Amino acid sequence: MIVMMYVAGRLPKDNGIPWRRNSGLKDGSDLTDVKGGLVGGYYDSGENTKFHFPMAFAMTMLSWSVIEYPHKYRAINEYGHVRELIKWGTDYLLLTFNNSATIPTKVYSQVGGAQFNSTIPSDMTCWERPEDMDYERPVQTTVAGPDLGGEMAAALAAASIVFKDDPSYSNKLIKGAKAAFAFARDGGKRAPYSRGNPWIAPYYNSTGYYDEYMWGATWLYYATGNASYSALATNPGVPTNAKAFRMNTNTSYMSWDNKLPGAMLLLTRFRMFLNPGYPYERTLIQYHNVTGLNMCSYLQEFSVYNWTQGGLIALNNGGPKPLQYVVNAAFLANLYADYMNATGVPGWYCGSYFFSSSTLRNFATSQIDYILGKNPLHMSYVVGFGDKYPKHVHHRAASIPNNRVRYSCTGGRRWRDSPNPNPNILVGAMVGGPNKLDKFKDDRKLDRYTEPTLAGNAGLVAALVSLTKTAGFGVNRNLIFSGVPPLYTPSPPPPAPWKP
Repeated sequence: MIVMMYVAGRLPKDNGIPWRRNSGLKDGSDLTDVKGGLVGGYYDSGENTKFHFPMAFAMTMLSWSVIEYPHKYRAINEYGHVRELIKWGTDYLLLTFNNSATIPTKVYSQVGGAQFNSTIPSDMTCWERPEDMDYERPVQTTVAGPDLGGEMAAALAAASIVFKDDPSYSNKLIKGAKAAFAFARDGGKRAPYSRGNPWIAPYYNSTGYYDEYMWGATWLYYATGNASYSALATNPGVPTNAKAFRMNTNTSYMSWDNKLPGAMLLLTRFRMFLNPGYPYERTLIQYHNVTGLNMCSYLQEFSVYNWTQGGLIALNNGGPKPLQYVVNAAFLANLYADYMNATGVPGWYCGSYFFSSSTLRNFATSQIDYILGKNPLHMSYVVGFGDKYPKHVHHRAASIPNNRVRYSCTGGRRWRDSPNPNPNILVGAMVGGPNKLDKFKDDRKLDRYTEPTLAGNAGLVAALVSLTKTAGFGVNRNLIFSGVPPLYTPSPPPPAPWKP
């Protein structure tokens, strides 16, 4: 499993990673409205920064995988573990805004980091273990973050379904999700949370927020059954819902910045399994059609995307860290195949060509096989798996010996620049991956190749559990709909008006 190598705060005694200890215990300690500060959560990638936007997305992805495949997690004895990982993240997210307010006035969006190209000691300029951080770790605040609020709402709502067997905690998560979504939709001026912020924009810049409206509203509908959320997610007057019908290569693959394909697949599930009819059908059938087109775009026969000669789909136009996008596509493809199988649908059309659902499973399997070593370099891009995997991972804690010696901001660079393998093995971490020519440089300083990300590893876990044959193929049909009331009311509510 993933994530413990990224964990922040006061660690459990049996965390299973001897080279990680308590860290970040003073994060947010000067905040007057957060008792105990912003302690906990997860660091991202090889840095010591807590980026709340991709952190929330990672928790949503983990929760989605548990909701669809709880039987598989149980079969591999990871069900309790993955729930602990999700709760660690959602407990932290609940600290970042006033979830008791009807509409919170602000959200804390990041802890630590650095202004781009700054030389001041920071998470980016210092090479220190998180346990040894001794520089300032400022907290970023947003008062207008519909994307951040929408993603937090999705994470908390999805997790509330995971924890249905714990009503007290589940209700706490739902309350937080509603508050986060109210902040997203009604909290003030609408602009991406990262806009104009030099601490965030160079690293996790959000390019929009309507996809988070659709994503967050869908998860809130599944968690609460409140039709106002489903009406928003299917209202053709909402800009993203309209854009969903104009599929292109920039919106057909899922990432921490683009939730549109995932939201449409979730709503396609709504249509396939529950067939809600009026007033949703007109929009849902279009989401279903575009979801089919998205799946077609993943097939090599149509050449919508470039492919490496070794067989990896290039979803980010040959850019860095490609594997985080590939694992999400593998998860969505296999999930759609399972949806079709569960509803007795043998396949789908790509134009005049009919493909069986197994085509998608084959695509997903081929991409995960590539990541695990079936590639021209015979390199596993998951650390600790196979005989050949990256040994110089861009990760501060993994690269510095666990010798109880504290290395200074610049003193730690001797380990960053060392030609020796990391002394601590990041078991289970998926690195950024190869370039468009299937080449890979195992160099600690080349983060485009060797840096793992929190969101990417959440997608990897989701893809792996979906493909595991333990407990067989197939999803849990009903858990995701456990909060949805019966759909036979004679007068469904009309779609809520959209307020631009």
